Formats: sequence, C-alpha cells, structure tokens
Amino acid sequence: MVGGDDRTAAARSVQARPRLVRATRTVRADWHRALPVHTGGRPEGAYVLRLDSEDAHQHYVPLIVRSASAAGRIVLMHAPATWQAYNLWGGYSLYQGENGAYGTRSLAVSFDRPYDGIGAEKFMAYERAVVVLAEKLGMPLAYTTGLDIHRDPGMLHNAAGAVSLGHDEYWTPQQRARVTRARDTGTNVAFLGANTCFRRVRLEPDDTGADRTVVCYKTDYRNDSYLADHPDMPTNDFRQPPGASPESSLTGVLYEGYPVDAPYVVRRSDHWLFEGTGVKRGASFDHLVGVEYDRVTPGMPTPAPIEIIAHSPLVRNGRPSYADSAYYTVPSGAGVFASGAMRWVEALMAGTRENGRNHAMDARTGAFVTRSTENLLHAFAAGPCGRNRPELADDVREVYASAPR
Repeated sequence: MVGGDDRTAAARSVQARPRLVRATRTVRADWHRALPVHTGGRPEGAYVLRLDSEDAHQHYVPLIVRSASAAGRIVLMHAPATWQAYNLWGGYSLYQGENGAYGTRSLAVSFDRPYDGIGAEKFMAYERAVVVLAEKLGMPLAYTTGLDIHRDPGMLHNAAGAVSLGHDEYWTPQQRARVTRARDTGTNVAFLGANTCFRRVRLEPDDTGADRTVVCYKTDYRNDSYLADHPDMPTNDFRQPPGASPESSLTGVLYEGYPVDAPYVVRRSDHWLFEGTGVKRGASFDHLVGVEYDRVTPGMPTPAPIEIIAHSPLVRNGRPSYADSAYYTVPSGAGVFASGAMRWVEALMAGTRENGRNHAMDARTGAFVTRSTENLLHAFAAGPCGRNRPELADDVREVYASAPR
C-alpha cells in the first residue's frame, strides 16, 4: 500500500525557526499544526505522502498506518528510529553537528522536525521494495514500526513472521526483548539488511507526546545523567559494556564494518532459500555485499546450530574478511535468516529504473534476490520454518576452521 494522495490544501503560513536544545544539541521545529492528515478509514499499510508547494517544490513523508494485530501474518517492521538518527534537518543528527563534526553531533534527536532531503530517503531505499514485493505476492501482512513494538508487548503475538528491513540499526532494549520473545514462541524472523540492532537507544517524551525523542549518547554514554539511576542502561552499542549484549545472539551475525563493495558468493546452493534461482555453489553476484556487512563471528554469542549459506570474501580498509548470510532455528520451531548485506533490499530493484540506488547491481542479481526473498516470505507464511523446512547443517567450524568456536 505504498503511496498516498490527500489533496487537502493548507493555507500558506510562516513557521517559527527551529530551536536547539543545547544540553543534548537536539533540534526541534516546534511548529504549530497546519494540516492534519486523518488515517481513519485508510487500509493499514506503508504510505508515502507527497507535499506540493505553490512554487512546485515537493517533499515526501513516510507514514505507517499500523495493524491492530499481527496474528497469523508476516509483520513488516519499519525503522523510524534509524530514519531519525540520520536525519540532518536543522544541521544536526546522531552523526554530526556544526561543521559536520562528530564531536558536535546530537546526543538525542526529535521527531518534532521534518526529514531532510526528499523526506523519505531511508524508507525509499531500504524498505519500499519489500513492501511492494510482499503485497504483490498476496502475503498476509501486518505493518508496524520498531517504536510500536517497543510500546506494545503484544504487537508480535502469534505472528507468522517478523521482517526487519534494509537498514534497522537503532533499537530499544524493549524492542529487542519482544522480537526475541516472538522468536522463542514460534515467530520466524528475518534480518534483510546489515548493521541491525546495533545501537541501543532510549525513547523519551516531550511536550508533544510520548516517545518523541531518540536518545543515543554512543561513545559519550558516561555523560548521560540517566545512568546515575540506571547504570546498566547506557545508550551505546549493544555489544559494549555496561550491560554488553552483542546483537549476534538474536541475528546470528555480527556487524563488522564499512565501507565495502564485494560480490555475494553462494555457499549452500541446495538451501531452500535459493530454490528456483538456478544457482550453484560459488555463484557470485557483483556489488551485492555493501556498503555495510555482517558475518558469523566464532567466539561471540551466536545461536547454535547455525548454517552459513553464503560466504563472501571481501577486503575492508586493506584487511580481508567475509560477509555471511546465515540461518538458524530455535526449539520453538522458528527460523531466523540474516542476509548480512545491507544492499539486499536495494537489490530487489536492481535491473529496473526504480529507486536509482542499484549500485551497479544488474538484473541477474535482482532476479536472484527477488526469488530468494519470495521463498523466504512463502516459508514464513507456512509456519515455523524449523518444522516445515529441511534440517540445517551446523557448519561454522567447517567455514571458519582456523578460528575458535
């Protein structure tokens, strides 16, 4: 349900200049409401609203009309916390501030401001293609966001599957706990991007409502006054102390870095995920691994057994490594897939004129990723993959023979 057409007009007005909360270098627009958009009666789904000005300027607003229930459905988990983390509107994001410097970045970012650029860049690049494919397949779908999973302990109750999309970096501990619980009660889970569940964040209210601010101090977490009463709840990387909990215990893979641009290399061509793609062991797809990547990392908390179905050599900053696609199951029967490649979702559009973010990936790559993703969604819709798909092979020792398990 991607798209939106609300032709309601708003009178022209000049809003106040944005405000900078200096303690955390947080930009807030604090604008008065000029045009309400009512979602009552709209089908649940992912929308992009287009705003047209009188001078022909256009801006886009991603909007998720949430599902009331996920029971029996595949849940698409959109990532507004990550959208907001990278949002530079007003000159500040969680990555940079004045003069583009890391040291002047925001320590907290507010939803009370527009998105920069076209307004929907993260959604269009990393999420839209999965929505289009899943709706085309007629999947039983539910739509939600990481923020809603944080708020609602029952959001994933009895879901057939939960799908993290292409760039889903910023999670609260509550969201992570609820996705983990869903997995452990039989919900299949997929991580289609890379660098997923990497940053640990806190949501705070402001005077416009609850959960309007995403807090992430990162390397300055010791300066967060919240730690005085909550010493085990820093807003840094999940893998870092205090309260270290590497993301691999859920995803099966560990984020290793960027930038890379490398071929994706199939290892287990007989895996059900690749059924109908025609690939053989060693088949490769140029540029599919990038710009960030994950790998199975022996010695880190990782579910077992786990199988590596693609193992892609790469070089990052002069050092050789690998990106891995991995699959594991848990006693509940749930299957968990991680692509290990941030471009997986972008590749769904490879070879087309859509999105303009194909990174030189060709139509062959697009067909391979599309069929593999279709196989994944069909398997998820059929129930816990650990019960209705072939048993997996625990092959980490074989792949990483020289590394400790």
